[in-house]
Amino acid sequence: MILSRREFIARISRGGGYGAAFMTMHSLGLLGMVETEQQKDFPLRSSAGRGTRVIILGAGIAGLVSAYEMGRAGFKCTVLEARERPGGRNWTLRGGSKLVFNDGTSQECTFDEGNYFNCGPARLPSIHKNMLGYCGELGVELEVEVNASRRTLLQNDNVFDGKPIRQGQALNDTRGHIAELLAKCVQQGALDQAFTQDDHAMLLEFLKSYGALGKNYQYTGSSRSGDRQLPGAGDQIEIPREPLSFSDLLKSQFCRPMLFEEMLDMQPTMFQPVGGMDRIPYAFARALGKVVRYNSPISEIRKTPEGVRVLYRDGESGAIRSMEAPYCICTLPLSILRTIPNDLAPRVKSAIEQVTYDSAYKVAWESRRFWEQDGDEIYGGISALTTGPISMVWYPSAKLMSKRGVLVSGYSMENWDDFGKLPSYEAKIAASRAAVEKLHPGKSTELEKPIYMSWGKVPYNLGSWVSRGPNYPPRNDADYFNGPYREFIVPDDRIYFAGDHCSHIIGWQEGAALAAQRAITMIVSRVNQS
Repeated sequence: MILSRREFIARISRGGGYGAAFMTMHSLGLLGMVETEQQKDFPLRSSAGRGTRVIILGAGIAGLVSAYEMGRAGFKCTVLEARERPGGRNWTLRGGSKLVFNDGTSQECTFDEGNYFNCGPARLPSIHKNMLGYCGELGVELEVEVNASRRTLLQNDNVFDGKPIRQGQALNDTRGHIAELLAKCVQQGALDQAFTQDDHAMLLEFLKSYGALGKNYQYTGSSRSGDRQLPGAGDQIEIPREPLSFSDLLKSQFCRPMLFEEMLDMQPTMFQPVGGMDRIPYAFARALGKVVRYNSPISEIRKTPEGVRVLYRDGESGAIRSMEAPYCICTLPLSILRTIPNDLAPRVKSAIEQVTYDSAYKVAWESRRFWEQDGDEIYGGISALTTGPISMVWYPSAKLMSKRGVLVSGYSMENWDDFGKLPSYEAKIAASRAAVEKLHPGKSTELEKPIYMSWGKVPYNLGSWVSRGPNYPPRNDADYFNGPYREFIVPDDRIYFAGDHCSHIIGWQEGAALAAQRAITMIVSRVNQS
């Protein structure tokens, strides 16, 4: 018996659902780009949705982008959000905010008026054009986020007597030492096979400038690394610092923090919304109005012959209500989706069970801005500690030169590092304070009003992002992207998935936005083919 392609695909669809048919058609090259890639020309035409109803689960960035774009394209959307606010992990705490963990413990934020803590995302890379574009459309005012500064500090208990070193000094002294070593290799003929004689001369000239090398191509220090005495009036001349020992620099493990801003998504210029990162989801929420239903946690997700039925608890009455639509976009974290009764396809359920989430944490303090005011002259950026349970101290970029600010002492993945092994809240707060003391001796006593965020303990999140292993960078991406990920980027019948976990930009709002756009284009294509 000879089957036509149409009948072949139809049989696969009857046996394995739309997801199986979709994957088969994709592997056979039968789908156009509109089916598999996000559109490059959002917004879509206003008639694309034909009034089709869509239920969107979750009012994080993926859910908000989905509702915003689909509403403009003529769909009728309802967003169901378990919390009383939009944004998901995009959450900013201010004075009066309350942080409640799933074990019942709670903390109240008592920061001064105008101060805030971005306990989720806190920066927008300049290459994330979709999120920057939405900020422009929605009127979210942006300012520069100082992600890196040569004035910040690097500290290791085992070198330099445990004293903090300026990042600019460590970086430029390292570069000077390496340039000197390479110049010696050139002079001794070790690179003759790689370079011509003309190349040798140009390379030596380059190294002299690159590493601030002096006579005989030796590195004896440079004002690039900072001064023991700044130049001034009269007889006050500039006196550079003595260069740091190359051996101690190698032992310090400063390489990773020195290269932090070289990662593509960490390079200047970075941005942040004026007043807090949650200005973005609240701007979406204002544009969407009653499309978003808050305090409506999902209790079941079921397929129907015509589409999808979702059961949720009504926030006002507490009653379980039912809603049906031809399509659903599920943006819930996989850590939450696995807890909700559903009849998703076995392939999707299996993929969900294979995924674990990291638990990112942050500890924030309010304080007098001693890092700016008392001689350190640190205005934004990140200091690093390469020994101990706290690896970073992040200085605020907002309201520079004001009296008080919010300092983050500790930000990493609690499930992978030594911070997560600390036995109690009190021990974690003490470790955070101690890290500031190492960098700024005598100043940690000024830290007040601590807030400890651990995303693995936050209801309706239970994690920060899909875990890909402890090393950052690199991480073991292949296991996820070649495995469970493949099941989330295709629909399960009329249920589509979106969120940063459906992108190659995990942990970023841009990934959530792109995944939402991609899901929308697949639904638009299907609606317009029916």
